[in-house]
Order: sequence, then structure tokens, then C-alpha cells
Amino acid sequence: MTDDLTAQAWADGLALYESRWAFAAVARRDQAQWWFDVAAIMRGETSDPRGWASLDPYEDESDREVDAFAWVEPPTHPADVERFQRSVRELPRSSVESLMVLLGVVGMNVSKTWGFEERRPEMERRALVLLSRFPDGTRFYSNVGWQGERPNFYEQPVNGVSTFSRSRFDAGLIAVNDTEVALIWTFESF
Repeated sequence: MTDDLTAQAWADGLALYESRWAFAAVARRDQAQWWFDVAAIMRGETSDPRGWASLDPYEDESDREVDAFAWVEPPTHPADVERFQRSVRELPRSSVESLMVLLGVVGMNVSKTWGFEERRPEMERRALVLLSRFPDGTRFYSNVGWQGERPNFYEQPVNGVSTFSRSRFDAGLIAVNDTEVALIWTFESF
């Protein structure tokens, strides 16, 4: 569906995170070491290569003390990359939809979320719209812990996280392919 995806559909997909303090941005893949592209996104130095919507809760902050306001210091050197690499695991594409939906759930536990089954079809539709931007061959990474090789995040609770921000809790997804890098991240209170 990548060719059929429109800016309007992408923006509608991002509404999956309207009840969360969320960050979602896509940038052009410019670096051989894609972690440096991730860092540029964290510092707010990029824009969507298609000119499409993004989510940045700090975008209009006039008192933004540092460029990467919410994030821990983004990687700038190979040693930093190693630190960040240890904080994520590669996630199979078959598990990405349920993680994207879970990131849209306050508390990140569908079994404790009132009305989830009624909202689930619309949340899954939006997650699939977002996922459709990333063609086969895209690699996905997350800082969320899980069990098994192909986790279904509706059936298992999050098994810890490696935080990427100054918030008390954050969880997210990184998508990487030959042309684009994306971050979809949610935060709990600071």
C-alpha cells in the first residue's frame, strides 16, 4: 500500500496516538549508520521527506533548553551508537502492528484498558495505515522488552523498557529502510 498512502491517510493514522504524549517523525535516511539519522530526528533537525504530518509534543516549546529536550543525549559518536544498540531489539514485522496499537493505549496494557475491544478495530486500522509506509525489507526495533520470537503485545504485558528519554517511562518503535528512518514514541509523566 506504500504507493497508495496519502498525506491525509498518514495524518489520520497518527491519530492513533491522540490520547498519548507521543512523538512520531520520519526522516530521509542519509547516514550509513542509521542511528545518526535517529539522533537527527531526536534533535529536531529533520523534516518528513514527503512533507507529511509528524507529532512532536515539544515543537512549540519556547523554553526548550536543549535541542533534544525529552530525549537522553542522542548518539553522536560510534560509542554512543553501541549504547543505543544495546537498548533495542529487532522486532519481526508480524509483531509491529500490535506494538503500534499498544503504544496508543494509556498504561500499555490492553487487558486493563476499558473499552479496548470496541476501539481495537479502528486502532488496528490506523496502525496498518502507518505500517503501510514502510515496505517489505524495513527493519523494526523497539526498546520494549518481550518474550518469544514473534510477540503479540495484546497477549503479553510489556516486559520492561530501556528508556530513551528523561521521562519516567517511554516506549517506542524505530523503522529503518534504505530511504527512510522513523521514530514512533510515547512517554509517561516526567
